[in-house]
Amino acid sequence: CWTASVEHGPHWAMRTWPLSPTRRTVLAGLGGAALAAGLRPAAGQSRPALALRLRPGTAALRPGAPDSAIGRLDGGAAEVLRFTRGDDVQVAISNELSVPTLLNWLGINGVRDAAGLAGPAPLASGGRAAFALPLHQTGTFLLAADPLGDGGPPCSARALVVAERAGTTVDRDEVLLIEEWRLSSDGRPIAPGRDAVGTAAIYTVNGRSSLDIAARVNERLRLRVLNASPRTPVGLAIENHDVRVIAIDSQPAEPFMARDGRIVLAPGARVDAVIDATRAPGTISSIMLHDGGPPRPLARIVMSDAAPVRPAPLPPAEPLPAPDLPARLDLKGALRVALTLTPATPWLPPAEAATPAFRAPRGRTVVLALANPTAAPVAFRLNGHHMRLLDRLDDGWKPFWLDTLLVGARQTERVAFKAEHTGRWLMEATALGWAAPKLAQGYAVD
Repeated sequence: CWTASVEHGPHWAMRTWPLSPTRRTVLAGLGGAALAAGLRPAAGQSRPALALRLRPGTAALRPGAPDSAIGRLDGGAAEVLRFTRGDDVQVAISNELSVPTLLNWLGINGVRDAAGLAGPAPLASGGRAAFALPLHQTGTFLLAADPLGDGGPPCSARALVVAERAGTTVDRDEVLLIEEWRLSSDGRPIAPGRDAVGTAAIYTVNGRSSLDIAARVNERLRLRVLNASPRTPVGLAIENHDVRVIAIDSQPAEPFMARDGRIVLAPGARVDAVIDATRAPGTISSIMLHDGGPPRPLARIVMSDAAPVRPAPLPPAEPLPAPDLPARLDLKGALRVALTLTPATPWLPPAEAATPAFRAPRGRTVVLALANPTAAPVAFRLNGHHMRLLDRLDDGWKPFWLDTLLVGARQTERVAFKAEHTGRWLMEATALGWAAPKLAQGYAVD
């Protein structure tokens, strides 16, 4: 369950892995990573292109069994989509799946064509779309596909990395994209939002059942961890290494040590962490995944016998460049809106969720009171903007930015954001459970 307290911050207890982290430790479970530095390309420089295909594919999800049919989000030969801040990317998307599909770009603010739920209509089967994607932010972002209608398969996700031109020095950048799958008795993957009674969760990392990360002595690694599960929070425990979190939910964080090498990620969350590989050559350190059941081995850090990268470890990681977000929020003059997170309203396609729950003038602070009267936690996501989690006394905010927040059972949380991006955007609310429906309400910035 998820609860919160003023003194000690959020606390998430799993059945087989009780966590009692400090406030900063659990920030990693509230969101993911993005930063702010760099220049736009020089005049006349060619625009980077990104061709994305939603197509039928397969994945090896059951050891010793035939591959399972899934939807794939392909973006070329590279495993990770990488760009630099200031790139103005020309995106082309084709949908070769049999059902209409939405593509959500988690963490990118203020770009209507990348809004997914509140942007263009779902891409029809056989349809194509193209738009310009200006990358004003840096950090780790998640591309998640939502097939609509009956018969649509669950789709693989992709990681998008927008590099900063200055920031924390690392020797190597590693992505860990965690995906959850549920299979019927005949091996057919079940899409989220549908009944999965009797199934067990299967997790992959970067499309594989496990991952080995080779490291040399005194090498510094940046781990970009993405929880692409649409319904399940997960925890990671990295053995034998200090884990320093540097970014959460596509925004930088003041670096802090994750307690006992543990981080927690809400559904859709992204966390950037730095580790210094100081173990002896030949040492193997497990990265274990916790989802409320027995711990699962997800990856390993394998120390190489090669010569050390440097004679001694680097000094502690410096903060990433400050985000392009307001330093302060005007809570006294804020527009205050109360929202109840219940399954009374089914999730609606964008065309049917046109009436906004509230409208805010551009530049005004908005405070949302998120009440969850149900007996289960609910994952709330704000699209189009990032938000601050307010203190219980409403006299300040926690020192981090989020786009996703877990609201505990029978709890109320308050968040605030500055309405900077004009247009219509959506808020999502989804209970934790594979069959839980995705709920949506719109909001408008004028």
